[in-house]
Parts: sequence; C-alpha cells; structure tokens
Amino acid sequence: MAQKIIVTGGAGYIGSHTILELLAQTEYEVISIDNFSNSSSDTFDRIEQITNKRVYNHTIDLCDKAALFDYLKTLQEVVGVIHFAAFKSVPESVAQPTLYYKNNVDSLLNVIEACKTFSIDNLIFSSSCSVYGNIDCLPVTETTPFSPAESPYAHTKQIGEQILELYSKMGVNFKTIALRYFNPVGAHSSGLIGESPINPPTSLIPIITQTAIGRRDKMFVHGADYPTRDGSCIRDYIHVSDIASAHVTAINLLINGGHDLAFDVINLGTGEGVSVVEAIESFERNSGVKLNFEMGPRRAGDVIAIYSDTTKSETILRWKAEKDLDEMVGSAWKWEQTLSSSI
Repeated sequence: MAQKIIVTGGAGYIGSHTILELLAQTEYEVISIDNFSNSSSDTFDRIEQITNKRVYNHTIDLCDKAALFDYLKTLQEVVGVIHFAAFKSVPESVAQPTLYYKNNVDSLLNVIEACKTFSIDNLIFSSSCSVYGNIDCLPVTETTPFSPAESPYAHTKQIGEQILELYSKMGVNFKTIALRYFNPVGAHSSGLIGESPINPPTSLIPIITQTAIGRRDKMFVHGADYPTRDGSCIRDYIHVSDIASAHVTAINLLINGGHDLAFDVINLGTGEGVSVVEAIESFERNSGVKLNFEMGPRRAGDVIAIYSDTTKSETILRWKAEKDLDEMVGSAWKWEQTLSSSI
C-alpha cells in the first residue's frame, strides 16, 4: 500500500503546483482536500493533462471537523499533510477580519487535531513573510522578530505558527515545518496550470497579465511615495514551481527523519527585492505589451519592503530558487493566454 500525502487546498495556486511536483518527484499517493471556495475543480483535469495521473479531491470544508474526521477514518498509511487551505487576500482580510480568523485558525486547529487522532506525524504549514510586518532590517532572517501584523490575514499566519510551536512542546510525536514564503508568482512551464482564483486577484502579477490581455482596462500601483528606490513597494518574488519543489523537499525531510526539531520555520525567497515598477518593466520587456497603469494611493495592509535571507533554506533544505523574474512573468503571461483562449 502506497504511503499517502494529503494536500489541503490542492486545487489552489500553490497547492496545485505542489501536487505536480509530488507526482513528478515522489511515489506518494496524493490526496487533495479542497472545498473550492476560491478555486475550481477543473484544476485536476489540467493536472491529469500534464501528468497522465488522476488526483482525486475530497470536497470538505476543513472547518467542519466531523466531515474531516469521517473521511480520514477511511484512510490508511497517511504519512504527512501539506496544509495550504486558507483565505489569503490581504484587502479582503482588512474588510472581513472575522471571516479570516474563523476560517484560517479553525481549519488549522482541526488539521492539528486530525493529525493527533489519526497518527499523522508530519505537517508542512503554509506560512508567509507577512508574519514579519514592517521591519527596519533587511534581508529578513528566520530569527527576525515579528512586528505587529499589517493585516488580519498576516495575523492569522502569526497565530498559526504560534499554535504549532506550542503544540510541538507537548511531547507528542509530531513534527512541523512552517514555510514562510515571500511572493509566489508565475505558472507551470506547460502553461496549463497557474493562478486562477474565483475571486478577483489582489496580487500583482495576475493583475498585470489581466491588464495586458484586456480583462482589465487599467491597473494601479498602490503607492508611489514609499521610501524605496522608485517609490513603489519592494517584494521578493519567487516562482511558484520553486516554492512547490521546496514543499516536496520539506515533507520528505520530515518523513525520512532528516530533521530533529519538532517545530521549525524556514523562509522561501530568492533573496532579492524587486519593486512593483520593476516587475511591470520586466513584463513589458518580455511580453512586448505596454501596460495601462496608473500610480495610486497606498493600500491598507501593505508593508513597505521585504525580502529574504536564504541561508537557512539552502542549509536545511538544500534548496535554492532557480527561476528569475523574467521566467516568472513569462510563465504567468503564457498561462494568461491559455485562460484567454478557453474563455
């Protein structure tokens, strides 16, 4: 009987790319749990088109503990969970904080209790660089103290890590790595899988590609007066396939007993800061499309600048991001064109 990995939020952006990497790199049987609150079941058709393997999804709201437990009772040989499922829009979390606290925290608590009940000993937690808040010293290391969260979304990730760290001290046979990734962008090299949320995207690259393809009349750069080199926010953009590969490396590390700590945190980034304006310029240069954009006011919840120190990911995971900004925007544009052709 094959060992099983559960991917929560498997139809989502990073979840679907991680499933692709699990299928390509491992012999695990991959199981998805996703209620399609911000994704589509079509994702699994696309995964099958790329890999010739069918991944079955079980439509469960992770906040429904009874439904989750009833399903897990039917499974054997589950050796790990990669937990992506969460709401992730910073602006939406500012507008609807209660929704974010209830969904993101309650679902994590149910996943933790499920791991305890069903003896699933290894968990990879999808965290975020947003846990650091606005900080004075860059690049960010894993020991950089948290500043106050700039959004309820970021706060739910801080809370999630704190819950997991406390749980790891209870003497249970349970290990967790929280992967704090920076700004995932891009799409699978096939052009068949990419970021396609049901709700309007709030992250930069899909807004760029939607503007370029004509799905948006114009886009706005949120803030032109930040204390940065061109006045726009600075982020550490990292290709989603690189992030997905890191998740596979991390879950293998835990399952194979290669990490002694019950709880650990690791940044996933390129170590380079790119401004919003520089990302726009890279897209225009690589696509040949001139974007209709306008400099606008700052957006609530955004930090000024953040990028990662990559020492720990290179040392512990022996992992390093491979794809550069041009590859990120190029693959995202290829995916946007795929979406446009199917409309």
